[in-house]
Amino acid sequence: MKKNDFIFIAFVILFFLPFFLFPEVYDFYKSFNKDHGMIMSFIKFAILATLGESIGLRIKAGVYNQKGFGIIPRAIVWGFLGLGIKMAFVIFAVGTPAFLVYMGMEDAVEVFKGDLSWAKVFVAFSISAAMNLIFAPVFMTLHKITDTHILNNGGTIGGFFKPIKFKEIFPSLNWGVQWNFVFKKTIPFFWIPAHTITFCLPEEWQILFAALLGVVLGVFLSVAAIMSQKK
Repeated sequence: MKKNDFIFIAFVILFFLPFFLFPEVYDFYKSFNKDHGMIMSFIKFAILATLGESIGLRIKAGVYNQKGFGIIPRAIVWGFLGLGIKMAFVIFAVGTPAFLVYMGMEDAVEVFKGDLSWAKVFVAFSISAAMNLIFAPVFMTLHKITDTHILNNGGTIGGFFKPIKFKEIFPSLNWGVQWNFVFKKTIPFFWIPAHTITFCLPEEWQILFAALLGVVLGVFLSVAAIMSQKK
């Protein structure tokens, strides 16, 4: 480990330590999260998912930040993506149990709201599968486009607010890696099982856990970037 690794770890510990040392800080988080779920989703993804991307950069390039990487633009993007993820959680957590009722599992809604059981795990798995097979590919592609836009504009805030050239970026994406690794491997083998766990958690913890998974996403993005360079 290098000196910047210890500094990074120390920063992360100091950032989260107050939530464990001071009950009033944790109580404020729970209260604010309950009353302002969308705002907290923006904040959690802006911080934690960007943290994951920095870790991914460390794996790929040996540093947590570099010129052109665009920490602030990435945080802004992740904040807004976090709003979309929160919306997807609400939609699929309500819609999928309703669909299971339509398909014959009459107690699906009650099971999902009840205590942990194998039936609840099945409903959670169904929600996760529906969300990751319908919403996730679009979400992942949009994120890749915004990521490319940030890099193409040198990671600057001014460049970030330029119009995104969808027509140019979309065909330039490495669809071999996007399909064969991001879609075919991470969705069935990681995201569906991980979000099954997420939907088994109490509602107030679901978005936080999903945001923490953003750290893992940073590693996946790093691996995908390395694979893209090898193609």
